[in-house]
Parts: sequence; structure tokens; C-alpha cells
Amino acid sequence: MTDRKPPGVSFESFVDRQIREAAERGEFRALSGFGKPLPDDAAPYDELWWIKQKTHREGMAALPPALQLRKEAEDAASAVAEAVSERQVRRILGEINTKIAEALRRPPAGPPLRLTPFDVEAELARWRAARDPQGA
Repeated sequence: MTDRKPPGVSFESFVDRQIREAAERGEFRALSGFGKPLPDDAAPYDELWWIKQKTHREGMAALPPALQLRKEAEDAASAVAEAVSERQVRRILGEINTKIAEALRRPPAGPPLRLTPFDVEAELARWRAARDPQGA
């Protein structure tokens, strides 16, 4: 914790001394960005740079709910293609179908949803066919 600036000492020399003493104690070596290059400063200035970095770090989505659900449906289709068991396929499709059904009951704000629940049996047939290309 910093001390109070004594009377009669210039602010600059007081701050400089505090920084020098902290550096001598090694308090700056454990900073998260120590030894890393500074971000690109050639990019045009953006007033909302800190908000964009925060949302990126937190993994937050800036999509309207309808588009977010469409993205989740695409991700679910990709996950089905990589699933290793029928049980996993059913779980993935069950979760996204629950979200889609809720959104169809109460349409979210934003653009039209344009989604229907996945046909689990048809998706399982496609998944099986992709697993066994010879049809055996």
C-alpha cells in the first residue's frame, strides 16, 4: 500500500520513489503482461476497445437471441457428426431440441428464428450411414 505524500515533497519525486522501490522489491515481475509485446497500436482508435476485449475474454456473445440459437443449432449439428455413440447423439439433439421448442413457444427478439426441432431418428440414420459407408 502506498504512503501519504509528505508535505514539502513534490508529487513527481514522491511517485518516482514509490515506483523505484516497488521495482527493486520485484513487485512488477509478476504482472500478467510482463515480458509480452504491447498490442498493435497501428490500428485505428476505437472508443469501445475495452468493451470488446472484455466480451471476448468472458466469451460473451453479441448476437441477438434468435441468431445465437441458430448458431447453437449449427454447433449441435457439428457435434453430432463428431459424436462417438448413439447415446451422445440423442443427448446433443435432445438439448438443442429443448431450446428450439422453447424458442418456438416464445419467439425471441430479433430476426425470425427459422428453425425446427431436429428429427432425432433421421439424424441418427445419417450418423449411422456416415459411420458405416459400405452400408453393412
